[in-house]
Amino acid sequence: MSKLSAEDKFFDLSDYGRYPAKLIARFLVKTSCTPIQVTLIFGVVGAFAIVAILQGYYITGALLLILKSIIDAADGELARIKNMPSYSGRYLDSVFDIILNFFFLMAIAHVANQPYWLAFIAFVAIQLQGTLYNYYYLIVRHRSVGGDVTSKIFEHRSPTAIGNESQKLVDFLFQSYVILYGGFDKIIHLIDPLAYKVKSFPKWFMTMISMYGLGFHLLLMAVFLTMYLPALIIPVLTIFTLPLFIFVGIRRLKIK
Repeated sequence: MSKLSAEDKFFDLSDYGRYPAKLIARFLVKTSCTPIQVTLIFGVVGAFAIVAILQGYYITGALLLILKSIIDAADGELARIKNMPSYSGRYLDSVFDIILNFFFLMAIAHVANQPYWLAFIAFVAIQLQGTLYNYYYLIVRHRSVGGDVTSKIFEHRSPTAIGNESQKLVDFLFQSYVILYGGFDKIIHLIDPLAYKVKSFPKWFMTMISMYGLGFHLLLMAVFLTMYLPALIIPVLTIFTLPLFIFVGIRRLKIK
């Protein structure tokens, strides 16, 4: 099952790792490896990326960031191929993402001799960017016929566990998700509270907004690291927030 129907698919700038992710999932489908185990692997890869950056191995760090992005997509692909959807995996994936993003930027600030408070501002900036993209993207997914709707547009309460997954684990990860993401979700919903009523988003608009996806953020970090310009990452990602208000304005004025 795809995240989107064929009619709703658009060119996603942040989803460059989808093809290799599908190859990984197809390889793993015949093994006992579970989607959550793949999620744990991308967490480990992300941790190694942080260590590489702190040690000054920028090329290695950049490659690990891209690898993390690919494996991040592979867990979902494996879940769909094996028909093993789980809320545990969905929330664990998101919790790992936000924690790793925080430490990616702190590590970059450290090696670039920049204040940690600037890194925190950049962290807030990319989370707001990613939340806006996910908000619109989830609306498209829920409008898409046959699309994957495991993720919810509004996360109000802990969902009922699926299959053999533990309800206690789902509840714990849901609460962790709300603590880490709840504030960002509320800000974006406040900025554009009626977006969920939109019948369809133009593909060109979704392609433009996809530059706020996590994969594109990691790609930008990797590019600057390979150029040995870590000092540019934090200011660029922060300034990258400015078009957010333009996108919201376009949505509110032109896309109904």
